[in-house]
Amino acid sequence: MIGGANWQGGVLDPESGTLFVSSSTVLKPMSLEPARDRSDMDYIGYMGSSKIGPYGLPLIKPPYGRITAIDLNTGNHKWMVPNGNTPDWIKNNPALKGIEIPRTGTPDRVGMLVTKTLLFAGEGSGLYSAEGGGGNKFLSYDKTTGEIISEIDLPANQAGIPMTYSINGKQYIVVAVGAVGHPGELVALSL
Repeated sequence: MIGGANWQGGVLDPESGTLFVSSSTVLKPMSLEPARDRSDMDYIGYMGSSKIGPYGLPLIKPPYGRITAIDLNTGNHKWMVPNGNTPDWIKNNPALKGIEIPRTGTPDRVGMLVTKTLLFAGEGSGLYSAEGGGGNKFLSYDKTTGEIISEIDLPANQAGIPMTYSINGKQYIVVAVGAVGHPGELVALSL
C-alpha cells in the first residue's frame, strides 16, 4: 500500500556509476472492513500495525529502512547501511531488555542528495511509514563506503529532497522539514 517509488526516488552519481536507493521493509496486515459512517462507500481499506510478531515486535528482521549503493557497471551492491536509529518501541521493548540492539534503520521514505564525496539523507518524513518511521536526523555518508560522517539534528522530519546551491563561493544544502505541530520550513546548512 505504501511501497514503490514515490517522491524520494533514487540518486545517481554519474562519476562512479553508482545508484543510491532508499528502501524499507514493513509487514502489516491489510484488509477491507465495513465503512459504516466513515465513508459513502460500503468498504474501506484498513492497514494494521507492524507490531505483529512475538512480544509486539516486527515479524521480520532488520534493517527496516536502508540505503543501498548499486554499481550500475556490474549490477553488484557496493554497500548497504541501515538508515536511521532503532525505533524506541523496539529498543525499549521489555522482551529485549539487556540485549545490545545495533542500528536497525527506520521504515520510511528518504530523499537523498549526492555530491563528489558525500551522500546526504534524512531519516524520513514519517508521513507514510510504519511505526517508528520519520525522525529529525540529517546524515552525511561517505559515498564509497556508507560510513556515517556526520549526523545533524533538524527542527522536524525531512519533508523533501535535499537541494544544494552556491552563493559567492559558499556551498549550501537546503532541506525541507515539517511534522505534525511543526509548520513546514526550509533549513539551510553550510560550513
